[in-house]
Formats: sequence, C-alpha cells, structure tokens
Amino acid sequence: MSIVRYTSDNHLKLLQNGDDFFPALIAAVDHSVSEIYLETYIFFPDEVGRRIIDALKRAVLRGVDVHVIIDWLGTGPKLCGLLSREFSQSGIQYHIFNSWFKRGFVRLHRKICVVDHRIAFVGGINILNDLRYDYNRKQMLASPRQDFAVKIEGALAMMIYQEAIRLWEQTGKLSLWERFSRYRSLYLKDRIKNAKTALAGFIVRDNFRNRRTIQRAYLKAMGMARRRIILSTPYFAPGKRFRNALASAASRGVEVILLIGCGEFWVQDSVAQSFYPKLLKDGIKVYEYRKTQLHGKVAVIDDSWATVGSSNCDGLSLFLNHEANVVIRDAYFAQDLKKRIEAAISDAEPVFQSSFMNRPWYKRLWYGTAFMIYRVVMRTITWGDYN
Repeated sequence: MSIVRYTSDNHLKLLQNGDDFFPALIAAVDHSVSEIYLETYIFFPDEVGRRIIDALKRAVLRGVDVHVIIDWLGTGPKLCGLLSREFSQSGIQYHIFNSWFKRGFVRLHRKICVVDHRIAFVGGINILNDLRYDYNRKQMLASPRQDFAVKIEGALAMMIYQEAIRLWEQTGKLSLWERFSRYRSLYLKDRIKNAKTALAGFIVRDNFRNRRTIQRAYLKAMGMARRRIILSTPYFAPGKRFRNALASAASRGVEVILLIGCGEFWVQDSVAQSFYPKLLKDGIKVYEYRKTQLHGKVAVIDDSWATVGSSNCDGLSLFLNHEANVVIRDAYFAQDLKKRIEAAISDAEPVFQSSFMNRPWYKRLWYGTAFMIYRVVMRTITWGDYN
C-alpha cells in the first residue's frame, strides 16, 4: 500500500521565508469568497500578525466564513485569551488547541491555510515576523529566520481542505447533522486544474489514523535513494529506525547531507551532537547552521522527491504532535528547493570527525547523557513509540 496518495493537476510554488509567504497568504485571503481554514502553532500579533488579522477581518466583512485554530502552548495562554476576544468581536470563528494540556502533551504544530478549497498553504512558517525570535518574542534575530512553505493550487488543495475540516470538527462542538452536512459538502465542490501540473501528496501525523505516516514516508524515500539525500531540520533527534535509514543509504554510496539548526536550545543541540560520532563514521555529512534561526523542515532526495512541512526530525514531531507535510514528485520543484538548501549550507559550519573528537571529554559525556534523558522522556510521553 502506498504511504503517500499522490494527485496530479497541481500547481506548486515554493515560498521561502515571510517575504514570500505572507504577501501570498494575504492575497489569497483578500480574494476569498466562501471560507478560510487557518491553523498555526504560533500566532503573534506583531506588525506581521496584525496584517494577517486585518485580512481575516476584511474577509469576514465580505461574508466569508473564517476558521482559525491556534495552539495554546505555542501562542501562549495570555495571548490566546487576547486573540480569542478579538476574534469573537470581529466574527472570526476560532478554536484553541489543547488548552491546559487537557489532551495530554500533544500540540498542534502544523501550519496550514486553505482558502475556498482551491488554494492551500502548507509549511513551517508561523504567524510572526521573520526577524522575531519565536520563543522569546521580545528578542530580534540578526537575520531573517530560514523557513519554507508551499502554495498549492489544484486537486491536492481539496485533500488538505478535507483534513482541515476534520481537525476543526475534532476540536469543536458540532451536532451529528452539522458534521454530516459538512462532510457531504466536500464532494459537491468543483476541483480546479492548471496548465502546469505536478505530482504531490499531503500527509499528516496525528495520534489516531496516522501515528507514523510522516516517518514512513521519509523511510520509504530514503530506502529508495540512489544518489543524494539532503535534509534540513531545526532539531535532529529521530528514533533509531530513521538514523539507520540514513546510515543504510550512505553505505549504498548515497551522498547524505544533514543541515541542523544550532544555538536555539542548549539541551536540544546536545542531543543532536550525541549522534555526530556515528553519523560521521557512517559517512554522513553534517553541517550546523548558526547564522540565524533555522526553522525550515525540508528534504530533497535524488533531485526528484521533496518534502516541505511542519515536521521536525525529532521525537516530538515524528511521534507526538499534530504535523502536516506536502510530498512532491517533481524535478523542477525539487531542484529549486535543493538550490535554496544548498545556499543555507554555504552559510553553515561543517562538522568534522577529527575536530569533534577533540572536544573536551566532559562535553562529549554530556552529549550522551542528554540523549539518554531525552530518550527516557520521549518514550514516556509517546507510550514507547519513540524508537
């Protein structure tokens, strides 16, 4: 059975950072005529967030049904309260995801917007200024945060639309008839086609039907790699199966390149660094990105397979949180994304086995200790899934 259900008749546009993403998102919202579904981990009402809120309000005034889901932890309890009041007053329908950990540790980490079931955005970009540090929003970054999203027009937008409605209904309170009416309406919508088409699929990770879907898609693609794997992730702490798949590819002669974000969380950096000796020994090239915050979760395999989304390569994203990725089988798109990742690699620092082993013994001891603590925590909160 195929892990990814690909559809044709898709027009895809790669968006890098907020300079590309926010104008495209606002333009789509301003041209909406029926409904909007927006999901985000962080919604911060700075100068960028205000522009998004204003666009959503304009849509409501035109009679568009606007639905917003924001994560309680990612956005912050106090800010969720302030946004809730503003959304209510302006007619924006909203849900707060998993407030006070009522559903356990799971978070809504995916970033999705669907406009009129015709245009969709999927990626890793939160609603806040690229120059604003996302976990300390009073602090500004020296350079714009590195991140990606995809604008999708075509058949795949309908699949993303269906998934957005599914989560909206899961997090809200609807009668049985309202649920039935919404699902029935999905199949009455016209689909659009475009002159330029690409094969693309939409995959999510949740704690119901799709517990390991994103990891399985990665494992299958890495297992079929023949020439090159280039992967960029802010946090690198996947389970053993994921790491073994990278090592197996390298042993077949595949060039494996990892671009890992550093400098955001000291403990997270230590966990990633605990894997370096084995990764480097297996012939995997490792680069640390320290120029600014690396937030893009993207990969390209053999210049023909690519993924862009919200899922990090760590325990939380692969085994606990709600995540969403687009998988693309299109050479033009993959090569475009590869060039942008390579540009980031040129600003990164390569890690060499000799220099890493020359680090003080107590640092290397701490790396291993950090991973053991991380593994215990992940296995506990994922009920043993982290492996």
